[in-house]
Amino acid sequence: MDFYRGKKVYITGGSSGIGLAAAKSVAQWGGSVYISARGEERLAAALEEVKSAAIGSDQRFGMVAHDVSDPAACAAAAEQVVAGMGGVDVIIANAGVAHPSRILETPVEVFEKMMRINYFGTVHTTRAFLPHLYAQKRGHIGIVSSMLGFMGIYGYTAYAASKFAQVGFADALRQELIDYNVKLTILYPPDTDTPQLVEENKIKPPETKAISGEVKTLSPEEVAGCLLKGIAKGKLHVVPGAMGSFTRFMNRHAPWMVRMIIDGELKKFRKKHPDTRP
Repeated sequence: MDFYRGKKVYITGGSSGIGLAAAKSVAQWGGSVYISARGEERLAAALEEVKSAAIGSDQRFGMVAHDVSDPAACAAAAEQVVAGMGGVDVIIANAGVAHPSRILETPVEVFEKMMRINYFGTVHTTRAFLPHLYAQKRGHIGIVSSMLGFMGIYGYTAYAASKFAQVGFADALRQELIDYNVKLTILYPPDTDTPQLVEENKIKPPETKAISGEVKTLSPEEVAGCLLKGIAKGKLHVVPGAMGSFTRFMNRHAPWMVRMIIDGELKKFRKKHPDTRP
């Protein structure tokens, strides 16, 4: 994609999943990329994958191992990234965690963790880079939310709250960015075949699995491709997959119908498995 040739891109949560897939695509399209994550060993291995996708000797690559929930660490990362690539054109706040469970079975620490990483990680990352983007009066911010950033389902009270918070933050931020010619894109991925989803599936309440049903899981490459294309086209909202787009459309225009469908799935599950009622 020509848009990314020569662009300088920074991606949090870049050691696996959507973040790594996006980084490799940018490298394949001639852009420079810095990735970040908490685990230094996995991050270093991911960086080698990104470098191997490069097509030119002028591309720059690097990594910053840090916790996005720490504002000071995000500020230091921004300095390192801008110095390492000689600037930045696109930042993608992708780092996130999930922990599906019933509300009274979810420790308060999990609620706080979801907000620290998913929401405040987005806030800290964005704030760390805004002075640079404002100064150059151009750039693009990509925020990876979730379909649970516009609707909620059983078992995701902690996660959905943090993703809704991201969307509210982004929606208000969008208008602040206009004066500086900085664009914003929000991604709403459905279930994506990532290590995070594997961990979620180990602890999901059976009700959550029943409501999700046989929904198609998308690949990280497909989801990352939708995000990167959306950024290139200047789109504000990006929902990967036909089912995801349809669900968002229905949730906006006929939310009562969406609730009726997901509540119906829960009722069906209860009839078949009355012994699982909490």
